[in-house]
Amino acid sequence: MTRRKKPAAPRRPTRKSRQGAFGSVVHLHNVDGIGRLSDLYYWMLTTSRINFLASILAAYLGTNALFALGYMGAGGVENMRPFVFSDAFFFSVQTMATIGYGRMTPVSSLANTLVTIEAGMGLFGMAVAASLLFARFTRATAGVRFSNNAVITMFDGRPTLMFRIANQRETRINEAQIYMVVARQQNTGEGYSYRRLADLEPVRSFNPIFELSWTVMHVIDEESPLYGVTPQDMEESVVAISVVFSGHHEGFQQRVHARHTYTQALIEWDRRFADMITRGNDGSVIVDYDNFDKLLPVDPKDLVLG
Repeated sequence: MTRRKKPAAPRRPTRKSRQGAFGSVVHLHNVDGIGRLSDLYYWMLTTSRINFLASILAAYLGTNALFALGYMGAGGVENMRPFVFSDAFFFSVQTMATIGYGRMTPVSSLANTLVTIEAGMGLFGMAVAASLLFARFTRATAGVRFSNNAVITMFDGRPTLMFRIANQRETRINEAQIYMVVARQQNTGEGYSYRRLADLEPVRSFNPIFELSWTVMHVIDEESPLYGVTPQDMEESVVAISVVFSGHHEGFQQRVHARHTYTQALIEWDRRFADMITRGNDGSVIVDYDNFDKLLPVDPKDLVLG
């Protein structure tokens, strides 16, 4: 007689939310993700600084508190007052940090065993904490600022998508590159709705020395995925343009990356960027970053891109 297998328990629905690459908030339902404990190293690297410091502090204080309770129960520590938590706690701190002031010393076998375990855990914990701190604080960031908005306006007689990026550090970024992709929600002939990705070719995608600012432009001609698009079309098809910047940072001596997304709400029509680079009387270059995000109106034009 064969035994019948019990039916598998229904999977508990899981929900997660995150910021999508194209600006929208993505809600994930019934996804089997990696748990925080099983992927603790990744979480410690990517969580906020407040969460990171709070986790390290909680682990440090909690471990010492547990060993303090162990010392209180085991006894055998010379000059430690019986059942006084503060004495046991500070003895644990001294043991974990291998300080050893000499006032309180373990004298029993059980106390020495706890000291051995805690000293080993302290050495391991310090090594892990130091590696996490090193990994977090040595990650290279591009230090690149993107303009708040992108604009679509006429430039040299052609409709052009433009946005600005600026180098926020004094160190140059060599071999800088820009890559753009647009996402549009479209319907097929069968009535299926799907998101289509298309590359946007910049007028200049490579900058050998990125030092101050860079106005990135994409001409909306017959070969552009945005050809024939109107502001209403953008609103209805939920257009989002994702920009990826990369380059070799002279200060970090390694390649850095930055990413930014312009949704249809951040794309302004009939606007242009204010001038931010002028010449001084002595011939020097003046860069006014107060005008970096400033937009100015242009003469109304029919920008039906077709």
